Amino acid sequence: MASSIQRTMGAREWLMLITLSVLWGGSFFFVEVAVTALPPLTIVALRVGLAAITLWAIAMAMGLKFPTNLGLWAAFLTMGLLNNIIPFSLIVWGQTHISSGLASVLNATTPLFGVLVAGLLLADERISGLKLIGVAIGFSGVLVMIGMPTVDIATQASVLAQMAILVAALSYAFASVFGRRFKATGLNPIIIAAGQVTGSTVILAPVAMLVDGPLVIFGPLGPSYLVWMSILALAIFSTALAYVLYFKILSSSGATNILLVTLLVPVSAILLGTLLLSETLGWNQMVGMGLIACGLSAIDGRLWKRK
Repeated sequence: MASSIQRTMGAREWLMLITLSVLWGGSFFFVEVAVTALPPLTIVALRVGLAAITLWAIAMAMGLKFPTNLGLWAAFLTMGLLNNIIPFSLIVWGQTHISSGLASVLNATTPLFGVLVAGLLLADERISGLKLIGVAIGFSGVLVMIGMPTVDIATQASVLAQMAILVAALSYAFASVFGRRFKATGLNPIIIAAGQVTGSTVILAPVAMLVDGPLVIFGPLGPSYLVWMSILALAIFSTALAYVLYFKILSSSGATNILLVTLLVPVSAILLGTLLLSETLGWNQMVGMGLIACGLSAIDGRLWKRK
């Protein structure tokens, strides 16, 4: 694949990455609310299905053309499998057995997998010592900032849940590499995002119906108002809008850089809690954020190479 990406991100790309981290940071909270009333596959099916409806409505309003190429739809299905169905299902299931804090720490291994997978499969994103050092520093910052949650190894379900989050992180890494091919299509990121979540919905909706059974919407057995609000926020903000930004960054800055968002997600979550919920910002969180910033600068490379 010919090199056509910016190996270092500009101010615009960094702003989009930070915005994406805020959108995805909220997804852990929304999932925590939703799993109290809905099974994992149903949550994921609703998430991608409602996101698809939202994105196609926006595409129609903008006058964008519906893609009809079968090869393109096969790519959408594959992307949906790697970037939505596998990781979403594993993370949601994992959060039924481990805390959201531990899930976010394990999810922060994604850039490490990304550097390795992209380095092996993409000629223009080869592994460098500086990138590996940057990921290691950034991940240590996550551990310092939010602390290493208690790991319950007493039950097999807990161990499997932790492994599930790691497999989800690996799936995200492969998705970022596979998604590089969409740059050559010249499609609007809204169409690419809509195609991906539509492919996910086509695969997952019948599976969720078969495994979880039909969803009871109304009545005392149905989800509460708060659960539905969480599902809508998860679909519209943490999925539809988030993936438009995701494909914009992936197209311009590559597979390794897009995965840096998982180092920023815990930062966004803590800062939002401080600003909106009057939570206290501790010394460890400030040190952790500093380490993450240092790690990101190493991956970016410009400041370190000057020195």
